Amino acid sequence: MQNSIFIKRLIFLITFIFSSLHITAQSNNFELVKGLELMDLIYQNLELHYVDEPKPGKLSKIAIDAMLKDLDPYTVYYHEANMEDYRLMTTGQYGGIGSLIRKMGDYIYISEPYEGNPAQKSGLRAGDKILAIDGKDMVKKPSEDVSSALKGPKGTTIHVKVLRNEKEELTIPITRDEIKIPDVPYAGILSNNIGYIKLNSFTQTASEEVKKAFLELKEKGMKELVFDLRGNGGGLLIEAVKIVNFFVPKDQLVVTTKGRIKDENRVYKTSDEPLDLSIPVVVLIDEGSASASEIVSGSLQDLDRAVVIGQTSYGKGLVQRTFDLKYGSKIKLTIAKYYTPSGRCVQKLEYYEKEDDEKPKVIPDSLIRKFKTVNGREVIDGRGIEPDVKIKEREFSRLTAMIVGKNFIFNYATQYKNSHSTIPDAATFHLSDEEYADFKKIVLKDTFDYSTASEEMLKKMRKTAEEEGYFDDSKTEYEALFKKVTPSKERDLEKFKDEVKSILENEIVSRYYYQKGRAIHAFKGDDFVDKAKQLLLNSKEYNTILKK
Repeated sequence: MQNSIFIKRLIFLITFIFSSLHITAQSNNFELVKGLELMDLIYQNLELHYVDEPKPGKLSKIAIDAMLKDLDPYTVYYHEANMEDYRLMTTGQYGGIGSLIRKMGDYIYISEPYEGNPAQKSGLRAGDKILAIDGKDMVKKPSEDVSSALKGPKGTTIHVKVLRNEKEELTIPITRDEIKIPDVPYAGILSNNIGYIKLNSFTQTASEEVKKAFLELKEKGMKELVFDLRGNGGGLLIEAVKIVNFFVPKDQLVVTTKGRIKDENRVYKTSDEPLDLSIPVVVLIDEGSASASEIVSGSLQDLDRAVVIGQTSYGKGLVQRTFDLKYGSKIKLTIAKYYTPSGRCVQKLEYYEKEDDEKPKVIPDSLIRKFKTVNGREVIDGRGIEPDVKIKEREFSRLTAMIVGKNFIFNYATQYKNSHSTIPDAATFHLSDEEYADFKKIVLKDTFDYSTASEEMLKKMRKTAEEEGYFDDSKTEYEALFKKVTPSKERDLEKFKDEVKSILENEIVSRYYYQKGRAIHAFKGDDFVDKAKQLLLNSKEYNTILKK
């Protein structure tokens, strides 16, 4: 045992000495060498003296993750066991069955099979409760374990045992395949020859999918385009540059990167002839639009090539690159900040300057700078991409949030699918008043409680009024008002009927028409899309915004 430890220590120390010399030669950084030596000594003492047998692999991963956590959330270590996660992030591909899952209580459920993939083809349905995979019990297993069991090499077969409708046990053989999550889940003509393309991610095929969708819509008579980047957290920078290239001339500056290392200072220009230089474009963004989404929307805004509609984007102006490590692992490092054509960086948070509670600091207003677009419009840095036309965020009631969180929507959609073999098309489907009344009965049977913001504010006001001696004078009025804002499930299910029905109908539509159906149904009452259509039908207003 001791001999084995000695040999391992000797090999480690030789490696450490050479790596230390290399680091010293490169950076002359005593603190870095000191830190590596201390880490080595800690490992050595753990191995020699700790009461239980240490797990060095686990300990090293914890140490690495803790070290990187202090930098920024985008600098990440990928252990060899997490390569599927890395591949999914960069390519949108993984080996598996092609389905979303969700945890409810002690069980994992199939929540949304991808149309045309093994889960859907084999007959798995949303709402199926997973009992076992290849004979291994999945009850009380975390989502990560079930997900790992479902993933695997293309061509391998697994047997998934599920409980359907709480009464029918089925064991379904599923042959895994190479799953490619589409970057463009939906594209189509809305109305009045206005095209629509939804982009969910920037993987290696993003620009290819957008180009294909764009050309197909042009053949169908598209005259204007709504390009939807809402909820798109980004991905590959080069894919963003290629997409901007579809709408701007060759050799146009799109983005510049600047880092601590001089080699990371790069300029990205368009390299191809555009698809269309004149088609009016509206880009939709929200708080979930980040990184590559901000490069596309920010560049098109700076170049006055599109009107941006929605909400202020996330504000991620950092660029990452992945480096290969030994033993099949990788590290993704933040290596630079990016700047749009006007010269602005959209980064909102300073991760190196943290508050007392370890939250990163927001760049102060005093450091926000103003820039100009090609046509002289004013834009700012440090706050993400601010839209040219703002859409007020739609806030759902607390009752609606509670209903969604407690899975009433999900479970009712499962029940509905089990009792209705078909529904009308996704665009026109709606629940009848009788069906909504049935849903209400299910919710009202539950004993959950919730509070309203108004109720909480009134409670605070009462406490303050009592402390100041004013409450007795207004007690009658207070109690009358408090009664009106105190939650009533039955009253609120009617008060917020429209928003509850909208979410419920969308979930039901997904059981029949999958992701494409969700997108089509969601157009009903979509303030972003409605505003985009209105603007594109009014060329004068569109051109006025762009100062044309």
